[in-house]
Amino acid sequence: MAEVIALVDYGAGNLHSVENALRKVGANVKVTADPDVLRAADRIVLPGVGSFGACAKGLREATGAIEAMTERVMVGGAPFIGICVGMQLLATRGLEYGETEGLNWIEGTVRLIEPTDSSVKVPHMGWNDVAPTPHAKHHWVIEEGEAYFLHSYHFDADSGKDVLAMTDHGGGLVAAVGRGNMLGVQFHPEKSQSYGLSLLQNFLEWRP
Repeated sequence: MAEVIALVDYGAGNLHSVENALRKVGANVKVTADPDVLRAADRIVLPGVGSFGACAKGLREATGAIEAMTERVMVGGAPFIGICVGMQLLATRGLEYGETEGLNWIEGTVRLIEPTDSSVKVPHMGWNDVAPTPHAKHHWVIEEGEAYFLHSYHFDADSGKDVLAMTDHGGGLVAAVGRGNMLGVQFHPEKSQSYGLSLLQNFLEWRP
């Protein structure tokens, strides 16, 4: 029987475009916030668009979803990927419109992008390189290429060991993080054409 990919529905703006991209690569997707479905899923995808605070609030208001995800991912070992703000929510805290607690699955702080070159604009929007770090060899889902970014805040990881890829926008920015069976990408695979579809296909085949 085909694996069930739970796509967490908590009001994130990119939910349906991520669903369509996953279906394009053959995923058996269940769009859900049902804790029972999340606990039984083979893989979990957490999308996200908008502010850190609003997304964190939406996720916390999806009754039992965080507890079910934590149980399935942190205890059960299910492969997990967070996309854009879904990746940022893995952090300890976000500093957008005040301080908001994240999931604290990968320690770090989500901070405003402050380019060293004043001519570089924020938000970081458009196509940019994804350059894997040496730590990505254990998380081969992340490949070198170009992806579509749209964000004003970035994941400042406490440990460089959790950084799987970087990009450059007036200075280095984290493009992907990961630890064990968890991954997060700052860019949008669902908007990144063949590169993004390849990444989602890799995620479906990944056996951490």
